[in-house]
Amino acid sequence: MPKRKLPVAPDEAQIVRRSSVLALIFPEGDELYTCLIKRPDTMKHHAGQIALPGGQIDETDTDEIVAALREANEEIGVDSNTVEIIGHLSGLYVRISQFNIYPVIGWSDSKPRFSINPDEVEELILFPLLQHVNNSSTSETEVDTFSGKLKVPCIFFQGKVIWGATAMILSELFDVMNTLPFIRELKSNGKNNA
Repeated sequence: MPKRKLPVAPDEAQIVRRSSVLALIFPEGDELYTCLIKRPDTMKHHAGQIALPGGQIDETDTDEIVAALREANEEIGVDSNTVEIIGHLSGLYVRISQFNIYPVIGWSDSKPRFSINPDEVEELILFPLLQHVNNSSTSETEVDTFSGKLKVPCIFFQGKVIWGATAMILSELFDVMNTLPFIRELKSNGKNNA
């Protein structure tokens, strides 16, 4: 399934920090959602940005999946016993924060019971996947970064700008979803076009 990679530069291999995120997919009505979070402005890394639940892999985590589930539980209260792991996407390296991100895809049969940790999450965002898979054109915007203003690909949603690693992960998730027969059937029937 994974087909895109942003590898770690050889001269940065010693400083890289391993992390994982959870793209948790669940149905509600005629839509499939995933959970995004807005990080508080007080966070050390990626403050104020839209992200998938996740974070650094701890020494106690046996692998990336365990870390993604632990972080999703800590940040938004998702019970790992309700999540079935169905795959992963391409890993990518975020040079500015030195995180090598492993995106895990999980499935829940129903909308989870959320409990937000305000120290790590300012807002929970339920992102409609089918709506964006069917209208998967990305936009561009300018963002302020440590290295100045950059023009970046992004997804606009409810007045928010999703960019960087999160936009890349979602873009690959859209591509994967577009290969699934039931998604192609929905598109040919004209459903979920927003």
